[in-house]
Amino acid sequence: MNKTRLAVVVKGWPRLSETFIAQELLALEEAGLSLDLWSLRHPTDTKTHPLHDRLQARVNYLPEYLRDEPDRVARAREAVTALPGHDAARVAFEADLARDDTANRRRRFGQACVLAHELGEDIAGLYAHFLHTPASVARYAAILRGLPWAFSAHAKDIWTSPEWELREKLTSAEHGAVFGATCTAFGARHLRGLSGGTPVDLVYHGLDLSRFPAPPERKPRRAGSPLRLMSVGRLVEKKGFDNLIDAFALLSPDLDWHWVHIGGGPLDETLKERARLKGVANRIEWHGPRDQPEVIAAMRQADLFVLPSRIAEDGDRDGLPNVLMEAASQKLPILSTPVSAIPEFIEDGVHGLLRPDSPDTLARTIETFAADPALGPRLAANAHERLTRSFVMAPGIAHLRERLGAMMARRPA
Repeated sequence: MNKTRLAVVVKGWPRLSETFIAQELLALEEAGLSLDLWSLRHPTDTKTHPLHDRLQARVNYLPEYLRDEPDRVARAREAVTALPGHDAARVAFEADLARDDTANRRRRFGQACVLAHELGEDIAGLYAHFLHTPASVARYAAILRGLPWAFSAHAKDIWTSPEWELREKLTSAEHGAVFGATCTAFGARHLRGLSGGTPVDLVYHGLDLSRFPAPPERKPRRAGSPLRLMSVGRLVEKKGFDNLIDAFALLSPDLDWHWVHIGGGPLDETLKERARLKGVANRIEWHGPRDQPEVIAAMRQADLFVLPSRIAEDGDRDGLPNVLMEAASQKLPILSTPVSAIPEFIEDGVHGLLRPDSPDTLARTIETFAADPALGPRLAANAHERLTRSFVMAPGIAHLRERLGAMMARRPA
């Protein structure tokens, strides 16, 4: 008998901004799971991380838009009518459609039909990364095929999904997930409060420190020396880079500073124009998307990592950004905000600095940091110790491996 496999549903593959997914899937393979990867979107990033190239899973792409592959979708829709779970899946889909009759909802079901039709007979379960669209596709496909499914939830998917949809995915007796995992205690508490039987486990992503160089020897900055700031994050509202640019404009003219930003996103030109209007563009380097080795190399050259996260207008927010742990791995001091689960890793004044995201507060904090050369090394040493003691990857992978293995054993004979 062939070894059973786990089908993993993701939004897009590969994505530079989601190294935590690549890290987890590679570790699950190394722990003995055989994976098939199903992506809802084709890649848009032109670069990849070394992690992506190491994954052994077969990568499959579902129709990103149903109109793009009408014959493939039609074959799948016809084939799934013979599956024993077809009627139940239609009932679930139509109930969702009654509350959310959108093109995106219809696309989810069409993608699920293709997924259910094309899954190999050796698939023993489905696992979705993100609780919104990927979990919807996994849920419909699981009902069609009579397979168990589980999810990993992160940030935007928790906070921008309608409550009724979260409750349905968390109601185990009604085709909900067998279990869910999420990467913050903040998110876990929220999902557990909505659950109708699905257990939600706290599983920090953590870091596989074997993939990172030992931190550089960091000596206190000399008073008056240039301050090298850096940030990594998508150029979107929740990252707060607009307020950081405004803060830069408030810094004392006596402070010699320079900021490097790594990442792309829809606000790219808007933020560059903001920097020009604020008169600080000549002190900023926009590096665009970079792979993880390039990010780490930049961290080793910086003096302060800044991530002014906030809650966006639509409720979107960060969970616990992995990039904060990556900064800690290189003993790079951190300035961030007390949003969502960031305080689960950083205690203000101990492992880093957590401040409100107002420009004047950020500016004062940067100047205070620059004036105290001993502050950075102390905070960074504490954050590195916390990382290595409580936020390494192995315990979470062991837990997920056990959970997913038990779920796959439930597959009907």
